[in-house]
Amino acid sequence: MKLAHIFVLLATGIVVGFAGGLLGLGGAFIMTPVQYIVFTGMGLPADMAIKLAFGTSLLVIWPTAVSGAWRHHREGLVRWQAAFIMGGCSLVFALVGATLATHLPGSALKIAFGVINIFSGIRMFTARQPKVAPEPVDNPWLLAAWAVPIGLLSGILGIGGAIVMIPIMVIALKFKMHTAIATSLGVMIFTSIGGVIGYIINGIGVADLPPYSIGYVNLTSWFLLVVPSAAMAQVGAIAAHKLPARQLKYIFIIVMFYMGLKMIGVFDWLGWPL
Repeated sequence: MKLAHIFVLLATGIVVGFAGGLLGLGGAFIMTPVQYIVFTGMGLPADMAIKLAFGTSLLVIWPTAVSGAWRHHREGLVRWQAAFIMGGCSLVFALVGATLATHLPGSALKIAFGVINIFSGIRMFTARQPKVAPEPVDNPWLLAAWAVPIGLLSGILGIGGAIVMIPIMVIALKFKMHTAIATSLGVMIFTSIGGVIGYIINGIGVADLPPYSIGYVNLTSWFLLVVPSAAMAQVGAIAAHKLPARQLKYIFIIVMFYMGLKMIGVFDWLGWPL
């Protein structure tokens, strides 16, 4: 790994941590493209590079989610009952999703990742806020049911799941925006574990992985991302409490659209350096 790669990954960790604490995101929307570029720049084939990026991102998400959830918990915003129910179910299905992903072509994973996030952004943008705020859903069976697709997508696409989870919490489960962001971090503590296990198990024995890799998880990249990320998650969580819910919602939607277009390859097709 070149010195330039090290600086890029450290800078990415700073941005990921802040975004995680601010928006309840795991940060895969930044980590995955950056790591993909770094790994392919090291000479790895594209299919291996994207799966390494997914697996490593999930391992970074775990301590970042713990850090951000702890800060939001101090503000009393994490609905831990929902986080435990959804997290426990999604952990199992994230393991299943990660296993499926290791047998799919990397190009298909990237496009699916982008399409899902664009549609999630559109749905969240068009959803109308009810005049009377309803009570959030606390039915454990309904929470568990929504956790199934969240876990599968988390494992397949190497994400914490917040990019899909937060729209579900806000629209379907009637959580307030700040509560959805905080609770999503609690759920990601579990989903990331399931996904990491899947990428490690299914990557063991794969030939020509870079040094310090355990399956599809690269520990060098993980360390360079996780140290600044966990620290900056605290800063992002503090900033989140100073912004109104409407602004957080629109920031979140913009991030979803950008990530979706990036992963589909629209910016590359247009020749835009974004």
